[in-house]
Amino acid sequence: MILRREFIAGVGGAAAAWPMEARAQQSTLPVVGYLDPGAPESSASIVAAFRKGLSETGFVEGRNVSIEYRWGYNDYGRAPELAAELVHRRVAVIAAVAGIGALAAKRLTESIPIIFITAADPVEVGLVASLNRPGGNITGFTSMNTDLGGKRLGLLRELMPRATRFAYLTNPASIIADAYVKEMETAASAVGRQLDVLTASTNREIETAFANLMQRRTDALLVASQVLFNNRVV
Repeated sequence: MILRREFIAGVGGAAAAWPMEARAQQSTLPVVGYLDPGAPESSASIVAAFRKGLSETGFVEGRNVSIEYRWGYNDYGRAPELAAELVHRRVAVIAAVAGIGALAAKRLTESIPIIFITAADPVEVGLVASLNRPGGNITGFTSMNTDLGGKRLGLLRELMPRATRFAYLTNPASIIADAYVKEMETAASAVGRQLDVLTASTNREIETAFANLMQRRTDALLVASQVLFNNRVV
């Protein structure tokens, strides 16, 4: 897998390597597809870093590269549709900010390079064949932070030693949801604590989940990184 600092460089390199005849068929500029399940407002800092990384490899949006943005607006179910649009557009490379978008793109093309960022184990979720030899047309960066859930629960237990009942809020549409839940349940069982698993993939469902927390008299809440909150992916 490539390192974080090499992620954007890889995108630029893929765009540079795009065959000249393919460029001529599309436009005078290579086109990079940017696939994000979030919204422009909440991903502004990511987009700024993305553009900066491209510029550091010699690609400036509007000057010698074009970027096609596709936003899910926090609806994970739109990933296949958005990926299909980029594939149909025949972009030079697809930069997928989340694993779910990368998986959707991978199912649609074996020729367009795909570079991803995900918190999941890319081998376990089917993105790549192995970490050292991804294979195919896809590679990227993973934080693989699903194993941090138990540590988060342990820290919360230290802060609240008398707490006996915790809740865990996760987005069932995420490709890492099951792995997170399994780890959290194992960690809670190991320390003799009760864990209520709540799911939410929309703002309305989040409100319902918090209402359930009040009814269950939960002592503390852990929120998964892929849960939507206040119209953004956190």
